Amino acid sequence: MQRITFTRTLISLAACALLPLAAHAQTVKLTLGHGAAPGNPRHEASVKFAESLKAKTNGRIEVQVAPSAQLGDDAAMVTALRTGAIDMSANSQGAVANAVPEFNAFGMPFMFATPAAAFKLLDGPLGKELGERSAEKGMVLLGAWDNGIRHMTNSKRPISKVEDMKGLKMRVPPDATLVDIMKSLGAESQQIRFAELYVALQQGVVDGQENPLVNIHASKIYEVQKHLALTAHQFQMTPLLMSKRTWDKLSDADKRAVQEAANEATALQRKLSQEADEKLLADLKSKGVQVTTPDQAAFAKATADVDDKWMASNIGAYVKKVVAAARAK
Repeated sequence: MQRITFTRTLISLAACALLPLAAHAQTVKLTLGHGAAPGNPRHEASVKFAESLKAKTNGRIEVQVAPSAQLGDDAAMVTALRTGAIDMSANSQGAVANAVPEFNAFGMPFMFATPAAAFKLLDGPLGKELGERSAEKGMVLLGAWDNGIRHMTNSKRPISKVEDMKGLKMRVPPDATLVDIMKSLGAESQQIRFAELYVALQQGVVDGQENPLVNIHASKIYEVQKHLALTAHQFQMTPLLMSKRTWDKLSDADKRAVQEAANEATALQRKLSQEADEKLLADLKSKGVQVTTPDQAAFAKATADVDDKWMASNIGAYVKKVVAAARAK
């Protein structure tokens, strides 16, 4: 009788021990949305993230990547992240800044000559502070991707000096800093969804737009815009974010796997973006795009009031820290 009881006890203990493993083995399905086209470094890095996370969790966590604004525009995806309607996104800095204003600090004009200069700050204490502010608004910052140094195109005329900007109707994303920059330069800004930008340019709804070279090339904007000015007026990041509601459901081990996969994807995305910029300019020229290099000092002087405005805002203390660190010689 004692042997039978002992055997039953062992079986019960074994069954109990297997329960956590069974629960742990459940497949987790996540969705990662972004607005870029396949082939863009943002999409390639998203796919890398999905593959890496699946490998690290032995196939338990599967990530479906939804490119080309399939889940809505950037603003809609930020809202969905905060409510937990989607799990992850890699989208524009400006859309995220509508929820976490501190992101605007990295959009001051002519602050970073290269993305690498921005990443020195984003990978340090200032980036950590940005992550803390994001968590307060329901989003976990897993990495800062490269959305490039931004340049301007238009269909009207070459841009060589500040005066050439006067009166141009320029599309900008939902980013308050870019609205301010255009105003300082004498241009009119209009917000149009990126997915609708090509047609808007083609139909003359706006005269021009601004984007990093990789977006200009991938979206074939060169087909409807023959003037490219290498203004380098702003750097933008692409925040890789996870809904805090999704994050909080993960085990500590899975959180580590997510962050490790995010780190790998971030390194790849930055590398691909850098490589793309080095070869895309020559290709754009070969497609008949006329390229000018404006007087950047004059453009920087014309937009100096943008710094002043944001340093006097309700996030002024953070903006001052970022500007001081970025412009330190």
